[in-house]
Amino acid sequence: MLRTNIPWLLVGLRFAIAPLLLLDALDGSTGVGFLIGYIIAVLSDIFDGIIARKLNVSTIALRQADSWADISLYLCIAVSTWLVYPTVIIAFQTPLLVAIASQLTLFATSLIKFGKFPSFHTYTAKAWGLSLLIAVIGLFGFDNATALWGAIGLCLINSLEEIVMTLILPVWTHDVLSLIHALELRRLVSEP
Repeated sequence: MLRTNIPWLLVGLRFAIAPLLLLDALDGSTGVGFLIGYIIAVLSDIFDGIIARKLNVSTIALRQADSWADISLYLCIAVSTWLVYPTVIIAFQTPLLVAIASQLTLFATSLIKFGKFPSFHTYTAKAWGLSLLIAVIGLFGFDNATALWGAIGLCLINSLEEIVMTLILPVWTHDVLSLIHALELRRLVSEP
């Protein structure tokens, strides 16, 4: 029984770490613990899905909780960045606002069509997550914001792909790895 709860524990761990990162940044600086906590959170994000699939416990509720844990983590990272590196936020304000608008458009599209937030967990989302890992380590570990460009670019690519997927899928579904997979699902659902 405990074994099948491991994915839930990993999602819960990410929910627990997110506010701790924000708490660390409240004084306008962060320490090594911030990066360690963030890396642990990212690892929990990677392994919760892998373990859930291996244990055959990848439910809709788990995948939605995973998406909410991601949102919680990255909102705390965004606020932490504002607290510690406000000049970076100001310097990147236009591309960041475009990226945020693309994500909000995705959420709105899914809510309007399906009444639920998306939970695709696409390959582009995974690439975006890895680019965020590099950008956060670059910024908080080395005071270098250059990798933020890659994270913003992959955010836009992911948002566009998932908006198109939302528009073409006839019903809400989770764990659709790419637009190609969405087209195949649409074809399968459309066949008599």
